[in-house]
Amino acid sequence: MKKVLITGAYGFIGRHTAKYFSRQGFFVSGIGHGAWGQEEWKKWGLSDWRTAEVNLKNLITYGGEPDVIVHCAGSGSVPFSMTHPAQDFQRTVSTTMDVLEFARLFSPASKIVIPSSAAVYGVVDQLPINEDAPEHPVSPYGFHKRIAEELAGSYAAFFGIQTAIIRFFSVYGPGLRKQLLWDACNKMIQGEAVFFGTGDEDRDWVHVSDAAKLLYLASHHASDSCPIVNGASGKGVSVRQMLEAVKSVLGVDISIQFSGDPKGGDPAHYVANVEKIKQWGFSPEIDWREGVADYVRWFKAER
Repeated sequence: MKKVLITGAYGFIGRHTAKYFSRQGFFVSGIGHGAWGQEEWKKWGLSDWRTAEVNLKNLITYGGEPDVIVHCAGSGSVPFSMTHPAQDFQRTVSTTMDVLEFARLFSPASKIVIPSSAAVYGVVDQLPINEDAPEHPVSPYGFHKRIAEELAGSYAAFFGIQTAIIRFFSVYGPGLRKQLLWDACNKMIQGEAVFFGTGDEDRDWVHVSDAAKLLYLASHHASDSCPIVNGASGKGVSVRQMLEAVKSVLGVDISIQFSGDPKGGDPAHYVANVEKIKQWGFSPEIDWREGVADYVRWFKAER
């Protein structure tokens, strides 16, 4: 049985990734923050879980020699990076360095898959965004993701560590307790409907189950050339469209309004060129409308 180690497996993308690898027949180990019982982590496909910091010492102690390491641990918030840049650096850059160093010293045959972010691009002049587009991050979060990518590339080039990087755009789905859909559901059930921006801002949305599938595919393409690909659907959907869909599924009678003020660190338009992942055989299985309905059903059940 092949083995995968998932750092940050307690997190939103991490737990969905654990379940996907488990369904492919992997023995799944996880390490990171998160207090959850054995019954719950087994439900998400994990065969072993360690609540511990993701650092070199703990990776040596618990990591073994996995066939694949998916490094899902790290910062996941632009606003947090603006108020806590040092902690954001530690979560993203330092943990990535330790994963790569662990692989170099103790598990050089492991394939390393690193979820990154479209935030490395920053404000762009041309859509859709190609992987070779200029990188101008507009937040510490984006800068730190870029540094982590460069570290991965250096370990691939100098030490032959097989790596692959996925620059995810807007990942969403059941279990995500932050960002647009979470805020929208909570506001609308309380009769509130004023949001940042103009509503015309668009994003390239990818459901978390599709994101997990793409991380699995990336493990088959990891190499010492460190391929970098966009993780997205290739379709732009405006914030206004997403909110109207949430409103419809929630069944609330409310008028959605926008403040006109942009949200700090968030570029207005993000749509990906997805030709590279198409060549990997990837195409999203969940349409954004279906995904929004799925999310709202989960939110209602949680309430």
